[in-house]
Amino acid sequence: MAEKMFKALLWAFATAVVMAEAVRGQRVPCYFVFGDSVFDNGNNNDLDTLAKVNYSPYGIDFARGPTGRFSNGRNIPDFIAKEVGFKYDIPPFIRASTEQAHTGINYASGGAGLLEETSQHLGERISFEKQITNHRNMILTAGVPPEKLKKCLYTINIGSNDYLNNYFMPAPYTTNGNFSFDGYADYLIRSYRSYLKSLYVLGARKVAVFGVSKLGCTPRMIASHGGGKGCAAEVNKAVEPFNKNLKALVFEFNRNFADAKFTFVDLFSSQNPIEYFILGFTVTDKSCCTVESGQELCAANKPACPNRGQYVYWDNVHSTEAANKVVAEAAFVGLITSPYSILLLTL
Repeated sequence: MAEKMFKALLWAFATAVVMAEAVRGQRVPCYFVFGDSVFDNGNNNDLDTLAKVNYSPYGIDFARGPTGRFSNGRNIPDFIAKEVGFKYDIPPFIRASTEQAHTGINYASGGAGLLEETSQHLGERISFEKQITNHRNMILTAGVPPEKLKKCLYTINIGSNDYLNNYFMPAPYTTNGNFSFDGYADYLIRSYRSYLKSLYVLGARKVAVFGVSKLGCTPRMIASHGGGKGCAAEVNKAVEPFNKNLKALVFEFNRNFADAKFTFVDLFSSQNPIEYFILGFTVTDKSCCTVESGQELCAANKPACPNRGQYVYWDNVHSTEAANKVVAEAAFVGLITSPYSILLLTL
């Protein structure tokens, strides 16, 4: 009870700080986004892939309708951009001009993973490595000054597909047979370390790294690995060492690079029934939109639930706008981050 009260007071204080700071306007000169479908805002629309959602009912609550966001409305980077003070959406890489490299670009791609092979069965996707290459080319072509890049905000959400669309998938994937849970986490983190170093070399100094959520509690994994009766414990157990090692990697970077601030966003620990109840989420194990048997994305032009604010999941994997808003605000004020809030990154 004391912990809940402390969190409530912390949230109230942080909210007051955010409101007071809002008058200062945009807090960073640019915002760059990397990751998978949780952060993708349209980069997969023109790809030959099953992992794209530029159709109804996606975007049912978004002003411009279906844009390629894997939700009914805004995603987490949309809310973070608003909190940071941006008056416009960060453009997807496929639609961005060279000039927009001075203010921010979203490189995230549905199906992307730390491993190049991840999600290959879905078709084309822009891996994390390729996203970094795209970023390098954009900032060099645009001539963005290195000192400016050091003042920008960077958010990364990657790793979920390396489990959903690799480790817990059958052939052609072999990682499940080759690695234990701990071994696979170590293997992924070695790649992550290399990619973060590349971003550091390219100027990234204010970086929020999102951990993997309780994938075993998604409707997809409840159906395929949980017997349809509850969270798939095995899947959640596999993810835990990845998050533990990723948090350690963040602290490693903070020790090794004194001129940078990296922070870990804990999505896993914040997913529990009590907090869902307090936040008003009453449906935590089913999709809001219509998902056909054996699929994970919404069926095109089929009905969606009317009470979307009470659902955690929009489709069988991705969150509703309401859930995205909660995560973004909690990360911004520091309720689920360590050692820095995203707000502190922008100072």
